[in-house]
Amino acid sequence: VQLQASGGGLVQAGGSLRLSCAVSGRTLSISSFGWFRQAPGKEREFVAAITRAPGRTYYVDSVKGRFTISGNNAKNTVYLQMNSLKPEDTAVYYCASKVPDGSYFRAPTYPDWGQGTQVTVSS
Repeated sequence: VQLQASGGGLVQAGGSLRLSCAVSGRTLSISSFGWFRQAPGKEREFVAAITRAPGRTYYVDSVKGRFTISGNNAKNTVYLQMNSLKPEDTAVYYCASKVPDGSYFRAPTYPDWGQGTQVTVSS
């Protein structure tokens, strides 16, 4: 499975960005997709996840009400719409794919990862 994240950039606090993750390869075994982020000097952190069917979503508390994860099966793409961005959202954002077993919230349960896209929110 190959994942390609894009859409990061520099935005002012309160602004919005939409991240995209293009998925290719052997995707039949994928049960869900996740977005994680890693700020300098910090561990990689779960942000959001979505199951392929029936499309259940999960979010870390700090982004609930501001971020929305969605998927387009026809385009094999997963999105992360980020609104009301804050400086503390600054990080490299990664998309990842997951097989059925394991927690949605832990990075080690996602075997395949994209290369990351930088999001910088200025105050």
